Amino acid sequence: MHKRISRLATAGIAAAAVAAMLAGCTPASGGDAAGGTTTIQFWHRTFTPVENEWYADIVKQFNAAQDEVKVVDTEVPADAWDQKMKSAQAAGKAPDIYTHPGSIQEAVNAGQLYELNKVVDESKLDEIIDAAKPVSELGGKYYAYPLLLEPQTVLFWNKDMLAAAGVDAEQAPATWDDLLAACAKIQPTLQSGQYCISPAQDAITFAWSSVGQQYNFAGHTALTDDWTEPNIDDDGYRSLIDNYKQLWDNGYMPKQPLAAYVEGKDFGEQKAAFKVSGSWMMSEIGSDYPDLLPKTGIGAFPSAAGSDDRTTTTLGNFKWVIDAKTKNAEAAGAFLEWALAGDPELLVPFFVDTQFTKVPVRDSVQEAVAGSEGAADAPWSSIIVDEIAPDAISEPTYPWDVSLAVGTAIEAGMKGAASVDDALKTASDAIQQVIEKNDLPSKAPKN
Repeated sequence: MHKRISRLATAGIAAAAVAAMLAGCTPASGGDAAGGTTTIQFWHRTFTPVENEWYADIVKQFNAAQDEVKVVDTEVPADAWDQKMKSAQAAGKAPDIYTHPGSIQEAVNAGQLYELNKVVDESKLDEIIDAAKPVSELGGKYYAYPLLLEPQTVLFWNKDMLAAAGVDAEQAPATWDDLLAACAKIQPTLQSGQYCISPAQDAITFAWSSVGQQYNFAGHTALTDDWTEPNIDDDGYRSLIDNYKQLWDNGYMPKQPLAAYVEGKDFGEQKAAFKVSGSWMMSEIGSDYPDLLPKTGIGAFPSAAGSDDRTTTTLGNFKWVIDAKTKNAEAAGAFLEWALAGDPELLVPFFVDTQFTKVPVRDSVQEAVAGSEGAADAPWSSIIVDEIAPDAISEPTYPWDVSLAVGTAIEAGMKGAASVDDALKTASDAIQQVIEKNDLPSKAPKN
């Protein structure tokens, strides 16, 4: 891991700020009264090895920087996270601070998250860039502090495979028409087991990865603004499904997944000329298939004809939140502020070691990362940060079941399990049930 500042230097920078913030903080249930130290529990999911290393190191650095707060770090396997967290919350034993993906709307509605304005300096909250505010702030109050943003739908391509077919290897296809035309040229040049493109192809993946594409094709997402009705029975949604159906029917994509959407194994093994995944995939290519790195193109996912002024991707994110029931809010806020909102150099190793594939949420961190060693050798970073992420939309705040209904319609229509009209009708009916069951109009965003 890049040690851009020593622990001693970090301690010197941080100790005064942390001590000042914690002055007068009385140890609560997690505190060690005799030692004057407040102990807090921090849970985070298992991520990639370099991310896990950064998490462990940032806790060690914080604990070494001061003696007012001790953070106990617990790494939870991703597939066990939901069950473990729900059990802890039900038992009143949730960690003081933990990582949180996706929308915070439901968690805030359920009273699960602590208001950060009470324990994090306003000037630090003000540093969060506009693109990250929708995932961290509701009604003028902050309930989460993002570590990163990352586009969830990005197009990667093998420059050698495209060049061999006479397709422009330096620019992404601008529209779906361009993509389909490229596949028509690429397909005759492929060997057995190779395909033009490896996109999402199951309902669950479509549910979260296609939201930006839904907006690109239709100019809106799956609910009306007041959340009173489904909003998918239109030509935009029909065209989106029809384009995927053309990939399927023409054999441009495999009938069975070559790899998970979130991983790059199929692309790394050169089984697909184009691969659709999140920006994070470039990190995997850099670590597992380094010879392919200079041959990999990256760009925005193609747009619907005439919709090139609208994004085709959503911004995934991971944030840190404080549990609403914590008895150590001040201590948790001090750790969060120090680690995520303090010295930008503390965050540089995270973005460098993840191969410049994620977007920092503070301008000062973006500048520090851009100026770090290795940045010049990662030209894809500016494409992700400056070209793809700025106009991407945030993940929807409506319930997951709404997104899943749309994902199910895309899969069914693409594979021919139902006509496009029937698939959308089934999805509309399912969404209507979600609206009524959850009284969604009363929960629609007011801002």
